[in-house]
Amino acid sequence: QVQLVESGGGLVQPGGSLRLSCAASGSIFSSDTMGWYRQAPGHQRELVARISNESRTLYATSVKGRFTITRDNAKNTVYLQMNSLKPEDTAVYYCRSDRGSLYYTHPDGTWGQGTLVTVAS
Repeated sequence: QVQLVESGGGLVQPGGSLRLSCAASGSIFSSDTMGWYRQAPGHQRELVARISNESRTLYATSVKGRFTITRDNAKNTVYLQMNSLKPEDTAVYYCRSDRGSLYYTHPDGTWGQGTLVTVAS
């Protein structure tokens, strides 16, 4: 069974940058579609970005042009580079692995434990 461990969250000022990492183990990482999702207090979990096993990418409109998702199959790791951060980006960020496509989140997937990102001055 796949396990996902996120890291890289923290407190950053508006306009700053952070890079999140998600290390995967226990599954065929290179075949999976990986994604980053986030959940702010009082809100539902939402898609941030997804990356296919061929490294095609999909972004939420709210982060397009500011965030970049990448993957390193040799290291079984997916990254989320977040630039020009805004207070509204504050949330717990979750990594996900599933066998869906870029545009289809398969319901039978695995979540990481989440990492908190706080954007505040």
